[in-house]
Amino acid sequence: MTFEASLAESLQTLQSLSTIRPAVDRAGQMILATLRHGGKLLIAGNGGSAAEAGHFSTELVGRYQKNRRALPAVALSADGSLLTCISNDYGYDQVFSRQLAGLARPGDLLVVLTSSGNSANILAALAEAKKLGLESIAFLGRGGGKAKGLATCELIIPGQSGASAQEAHLFLIHHFCELVDEAFAS
Repeated sequence: MTFEASLAESLQTLQSLSTIRPAVDRAGQMILATLRHGGKLLIAGNGGSAAEAGHFSTELVGRYQKNRRALPAVALSADGSLLTCISNDYGYDQVFSRQLAGLARPGDLLVVLTSSGNSANILAALAEAKKLGLESIAFLGRGGGKAKGLATCELIIPGQSGASAQEAHLFLIHHFCELVDEAFAS
């Protein structure tokens, strides 16, 4: 794909986010409500989505643009020792659900990121969240895949490009960080 075609696809995807605005607004409300009530965000993703999970948790525990108190968020892909332990003992499909079983408390929020919606460990995490009575937000791409319909709130990025979906996920992460900064700025 040429630079121009890639840029056009990315811009089209970002502009299409206005079509899912009600879900974006709902997700923002869920994130703020969780943090206001002392809950934490438990964020999961694989590969590039794992990097975005880490990025999101970093912006919440550290800071985005404004000074504010540290907020509770954990990227479930960040602890290599734990990931390899769970993968070895229970299988890679359980790397996130096992962490939820150990770390989640009532009032916490599961946030998953997947451009395909078909990762077995993401599906297992969504099932575990439901079992634990947790709400969940799913950042999805390519129609949502098998994860469609499993989360409390779905942000299904229009289009079929995984790369553009990840770019849109990062844009939305920054949008939610702006909301958090505004709500918790000191």
